[in-house]
Parts: sequence; C-alpha cells; structure tokens
Amino acid sequence: MKRILFFVLLAISARAQSVEERIKALGPELNARLDAFKKKQNLASVSYAIVYNGKVVHQNFDGFIEKESKRPATAQSVYRIASMSKSFAGVAVLQLRDAGRLKLEDPVYQYIPELSGQSYSSDSPDITIRHLLTHAAGFPEDNPWGDRQLGISTEEMLAMFKKGISFSTEPGQTYEYSNMAFAMLGYIISQVSGQTYQEYIQEHIWNPLGMKDTYWDYTKVPKDQLVHGYRYFQGDFVAQPIEGDGAYGIMGGILTSTEDFCKYMAFHQGAYLAELAKPGILKTSSLREMHFPWNFNSLNKRGYNGQGQACENVSHYGYGLRLDQNCEQIKMVGHSGGLPGYGSDWKILPQYGLGIVTLTNGTYGSAALLNNEILPYIVAKAQVPATLLPVSPILKQRQSELMSILPEWKEAPIFAVNFFADYYIEVLKEETGKVFKSIGKIKKVNEMVAENALRGYFIIEGEKGKARISFTLSPENPPLIQAYTIHLLP
Repeated sequence: MKRILFFVLLAISARAQSVEERIKALGPELNARLDAFKKKQNLASVSYAIVYNGKVVHQNFDGFIEKESKRPATAQSVYRIASMSKSFAGVAVLQLRDAGRLKLEDPVYQYIPELSGQSYSSDSPDITIRHLLTHAAGFPEDNPWGDRQLGISTEEMLAMFKKGISFSTEPGQTYEYSNMAFAMLGYIISQVSGQTYQEYIQEHIWNPLGMKDTYWDYTKVPKDQLVHGYRYFQGDFVAQPIEGDGAYGIMGGILTSTEDFCKYMAFHQGAYLAELAKPGILKTSSLREMHFPWNFNSLNKRGYNGQGQACENVSHYGYGLRLDQNCEQIKMVGHSGGLPGYGSDWKILPQYGLGIVTLTNGTYGSAALLNNEILPYIVAKAQVPATLLPVSPILKQRQSELMSILPEWKEAPIFAVNFFADYYIEVLKEETGKVFKSIGKIKKVNEMVAENALRGYFIIEGEKGKARISFTLSPENPPLIQAYTIHLLP
C-alpha cells in the first residue's frame, strides 16, 4: 500500500511541476550521461545547453579548453563548430532572395563565371543555388578534403573552379554532402551583397541576435575564451592546428560559445513560436522553408525512442540543415559538425519547443547520435507537451456545426459534394448512435486540436466514456467537410 501511495504522490508531484522544472530535475542525470560520453570518446571537454521555448533551462561544462593551463570550459568558451556553420549560409541566401536580389533557381555560373560550361554530362541541367543549399549539385562527398580548405583565399578557390570541377552525379538527382557547394554559396553572398560573406553574416545575423562571442577568425578570439582542439592519440591529447579564415570558412569555420549559439537556436524556434519570431532578420515563412525536407538522405537506425532504444529514422536535408524524424514521429532540425580537433551538434524539436547544443574539442566528437538520444528521452521523462497549432476559425465553426447535428445527422449545408457519396447516411447514423450511447450523456466537448488549418480532431466526454471525432475540410471556398471519423477511446 505504501509503495502504491509513493507512486501516486510522485505522479501528482510531476504534474505540479512546470516543464522547465521537470527538465532541470533531469540535470544531474544528463550531466552524468555527457560525462560518460566525454570519457568514452576521449574528449578534452564537453559543453552543452538545453533550450526550452527560447530559454536556457539547463547547461553544463566539463573538461578543459587548453591542456597546459587546464583552463575549464564555460558558457563563454569559444569552440569551432565546423559544419554547424552551414545554416548561416542558408539564412543569408534567403535574406537576399526575400530582398529580390537573387533567385534560388538562378544558375550558379551567373555568379561564378568560372563554372560556365562545366557539367556532369552534355544532358545535365544547370546547377542552381537551390542545388547548392541542399547538397544536390552533383559534387562528390568531400569531408576529409574539404576540412583542410578552410583557409584558402578567394583567388585560390576561383582558380580551382576554373581548372575544372569533378562531378560524381547529375545535379538534382541525389543527396551527396558537399563542402564545396557551401564555399560557392559564400562567394555568391559576397557577389550579391557587395560585402564579404563574413561581413554580411555578422551584420545581418550575428549582430541582430546579440551574438557577441562569435567569430570567423580564431586569432580575434580572446585567449582565455579560445577552445583549443585535440586528438586523443596513444593516451594523450595532441593539439591540432586551427585552420585560418578563408574562402571556405562558410562551410565550417565559425567559432562560437554555447551561450551565443543558444540565441541562434531560439531564432530558429521562432519559426514555430510567435513570441520568438524575428521577422526583421528573416521572415517566418522563409525560416520554415529552410526546415523543409528538400532532399532525401537516408532511412537509417540513427533514431532513438523515449526509452533510449535505437530505432528507425528518416533523414533529409533542408537549406544548410539536417532534418530527422524518428520512429516516434519526433521531428528534429539542426546540424552536426566535425573538424580535426572539434566535434559538435545542435538540434531543435519543432513540435516541443525543445533544443540542445553540444560542443566538444575532440576530433570529430560524435555529438549527433548523443543528441538524437537525449532529446526524445527528455520529452518522455520530463513529459514535455507537444506545441499545439492555432485552430483556424473555420475549423472551430465546422466543429460547432457538426456537433449540432450529431448523433441524428440532421441536414446541414456543411458537407462537401463527395461526403454522402462516400459515407452512407444509414451507416453514419448507426455508427454514431452506438458511440453516443456507449459514452452516455455528453458532459464536455473539448477544443479542436488542429493538424493544419483544414484538418483536426476533438474529444467529446460523456458520463460513461470518451470518443474522438476527426474531420478534414475541402480546398474550396468556403471549406466544407469532406472526410470524417468517430471512434471510442479506451
């Protein structure tokens, strides 16, 4: 009896706590997980922060950022974030697109004449800016090689392009990760804006977000904040050279802190939370466009359920962003990063207002899989509720009208032309009558839960049970009910 009472009180306590408090309560367990990850991967340091609805609710910093002094990691420690840099190119390109200064379907040779006439075959389509953004340009995967190109000059890069590009596939046909594609985007941003891409991104993204500890050039980072990169070799941390700032920097050269990057994550959360939206930086619709799965990557086992068990995961690529959806239909938006001496990852869950950034100073520290596991775990353990879409006025109206005719199915001009051809009135009356009889006298009709502006469901509660009613509206004006279901809830 005492054991049952304990669990009842525990459940009541969990409900009484806010979501933030429940996430914070997981702090010691999350810190232990990150410490175990640090030791297993032989990393000099791991810094991470959890963001909920734009606010940092938990963070931890473990290890050193410089071997000789054993200087500890802090929220202001500046790590190189490698390919986490790529989405900044996406934001910049869409800013210029929205200003009417370029189009995503523009051929790349329009901005980089050195590429004119180069193609996979005589039948190949022109490479477009959209191809570059989504790893669909037909260039070969170039991670090991591209990592060593960060510091090359614009002149060296253009000379390389003019010499000739080696293609692996037709543009627009498949996903193949390309750092070269993002180096081209950096040059296009410079050509269109009249500024270097470094100047443009700092002025139009970092400064408006208040990212004051974010840099392109590591020599500009205060010495007590700069995180040195290491490779663990034969029992020791071996310092790795830091690449300089150059033409390839936009694909992986940014240096930043967890404190600053959380501001950038909150900006992306603004695509789904109106109070965090920053239309002065980028329109909400354009930010959501970045998060769209433009290019299929793979079906894999890199997902995790809320119990920490590996499961199926589908991966796509947006505009400088990786998009994942696991076996529990949890969507993730973010990007990993890896360079000699560094490994990192960030992700937000659009449905839950939750995000994480993890930065390490170990060569290709595999933070992505860790974050894939931690976020669904937090959702389950902290009982993070899904963010509900706003209910459109027409959904509310049709809900009210539908309830006014049930269960008798009185005549009403709210059904599309297909409805009674697809749903026989005798069957509707019988099915609905049984459900209403089973749940008893209606006590409460709950608010609609919107799946989009024209589709949703609601729960009706009776004296003896509950039922769920779903409907979908037609694309005509005004929208009418074209599909409907009702079923008892356990």
